[in-house]
Amino acid sequence: MAEHTDRDVTQNTLRRTPSRGFASMDRERQREIASKGGRAAHAKGTAHEWTAEEARAAGRKGGEAVSKDREHMAAIGRDGGGARSANARSRRQVSDMADGGGDERVLDDMNRVTRSVPDDDGRAPARP
Repeated sequence: MAEHTDRDVTQNTLRRTPSRGFASMDRERQREIASKGGRAAHAKGTAHEWTAEEARAAGRKGGEAVSKDREHMAAIGRDGGGARSANARSRRQVSDMADGGGDERVLDDMNRVTRSVPDDDGRAPARP
């Protein structure tokens, strides 16, 4: 059995860890095996299918966990507010340029920018 030495940080000691098993595999191999298991479970009919209520409960639980980090939530709010104001500012500039007959190249650049900025609801605008 192949083993390698690993440092246990909590105890500041060396411990032996086997070089076998799922946890010692690289991530790609783990994904491959898990994927096969998921396909087999679906084919057999024993795979778990989320109900709407289970999905809502899981989402609620995740949201509660994330929202406990107030610093993270504040950063999200600042980013969202900044994106919204930048979007509104660029729309005003495009509108002003279109009304004033500004330089056509600048107007084209502004149109390109506003197409790449998400709408106020956070979705990217549809491509023409």
